Amino acid sequence: MNAKLKMLIRNERGITALETAIILIAFVVVASVFAFTILSAGTYSTEKSKQAIYSGIAGVSSSLEVRGSVTAEKHATSGNLQFVYVSVGTAAGGDSIEFSGNQPMVSFRTITQSIASTVPTLSVPVQRGTANNLLDDGELGLIKIDVSAFAISTNTFFAIEIKPKTGSTLLLERTTPAYLDAVVDLK
Repeated sequence: MNAKLKMLIRNERGITALETAIILIAFVVVASVFAFTILSAGTYSTEKSKQAIYSGIAGVSSSLEVRGSVTAEKHATSGNLQFVYVSVGTAAGGDSIEFSGNQPMVSFRTITQSIASTVPTLSVPVQRGTANNLLDDGELGLIKIDVSAFAISTNTFFAIEIKPKTGSTLLLERTTPAYLDAVVDLK
């Protein structure tokens, strides 16, 4: 019996140092891959948050607003409106808004008709800065929209949406008065 006991004691099996090192390295590798994944996800979400913040700031800072009145000009022969004029400027402290190429887009609609998008003409009287296709902070622009394709006469509701490349859409809803003069103030 003693011989069997001695044989059991001598035949101890255990984990060697090499096996311990391999297991430790495996844990370290798995932990580093997990840490890299977490850091990458954090960096990605931080970048997406930064993009959202900057696009929100750009959208707010380059918005148009009506500065003054909205007027219309009557066609000499048809008696319907021919042009609508909108005095615009940038929002306080806003970025410049480009008026070239196909920007901004203007949608025009009445109760029965609509034009999805047209490009208005812009007249920017130079108040400060230089004459260009940019509506800068402190400048007033006059947007001229041709509405002669519509039969806009008296007591007609219409809506105009001016959509700059960046920034929010400017929506104008007006109704023509009961009598149209040569030039009409659409309050």
